[in-house]
Amino acid sequence: MSLRRIMLVVGLAFYAFLWVLAANGVSSLVAPLTIPVVLGVLVVLGLQLNKYLGIKPRQQHFDEHGDKTKK
Repeated sequence: MSLRRIMLVVGLAFYAFLWVLAANGVSSLVAPLTIPVVLGVLVVLGLQLNKYLGIKPRQQHFDEHGDKTKK
């Protein structure tokens, strides 16, 4: 397993643990824990709206053809 996958699993487990704490009475955690969920939903809905409206992603404004200052 890669380190990225391990850290993702550990992070999700910690996030779930914090939700368990919030469900068991630590109500001050609810607001900070909902922020990533709400942001994720907003991003997904924004991408779906762009797809529905047919808006294409922005193109890059420069070309990378390597270093043109080679000697």
